[in-house]
Amino acid sequence: MEDKIQSSPEEVSEQELAYLEMQADMGITKHMGGIKATEELIELCDIDKGKYVLDVGCGIGTTACYLAKRYGCRVVGVDISEKMIDWSNERAKREGVENRVKFRVADAQNLPFEDTIFDAVICESVIAFIKEKQKSVSEYVRVTKKGGYVGLNEATWIKAQPSSEILEYLSHTVEKVEFLTSDGWEEMLKESGLKDIVVRTYKVSATSEFFDRVKLLGFKRILEAWYRFLSMCIVDLAYRKYTRKMIKESLNMPKGIFEYWGYGIYVGRK
Repeated sequence: MEDKIQSSPEEVSEQELAYLEMQADMGITKHMGGIKATEELIELCDIDKGKYVLDVGCGIGTTACYLAKRYGCRVVGVDISEKMIDWSNERAKREGVENRVKFRVADAQNLPFEDTIFDAVICESVIAFIKEKQKSVSEYVRVTKKGGYVGLNEATWIKAQPSSEILEYLSHTVEKVEFLTSDGWEEMLKESGLKDIVVRTYKVSATSEFFDRVKLLGFKRILEAWYRFLSMCIVDLAYRKYTRKMIKESLNMPKGIFEYWGYGIYVGRK
């Protein structure tokens, strides 16, 4: 699950704010399925050279820069965090795509764009953290051209009824997150008026998620991020307290959680 929380500041809990700040300070984001899932979204959304793409919840700009560099697209990336936008701009310059990618601070629930201007809107592991999910998807559809695509990668309940132990664990580790079943995500796209909807769900494991993250971000980037994190733990009491809490929760992870929890690719055409 990529940790790109796209609620407006007043809707974000203290725990979510701490987690968002931690990710932004580290300069790292993630989403289930890694680059393989991103490639699948790109293919299903018919993204290629010349297309104009919006990446909602762009985080550190990984996907946006990838689209510009490999596919030659024009891309706009938005994120609620100014720090994430700073990381994104730095990445675009480093990869030499700043002439094709633009980043700006924006709320997924109230996009600052005119109607029907993008060929595709993609969003990776964002909407699960948003209270008004349907409102966000409707915004994506609003700014998409007729015949264009909206594509999501979202954490998904693979089995419809997770145990109370798993639900309690997730409520402690990621407060206010709401995962849906594949039927729930699909219905949201239908309610927004999309058609020709494609739904694909995948199971994951802790091991596959680790290697997907390394492949997506690069080992050097991950080491740099953890160095920044450990440095913050040394000088910041709040970081130390938060870290102790997260370690404790991780040690109590319920067995079999990945039997219930995975991700889904959801794409519809306007």
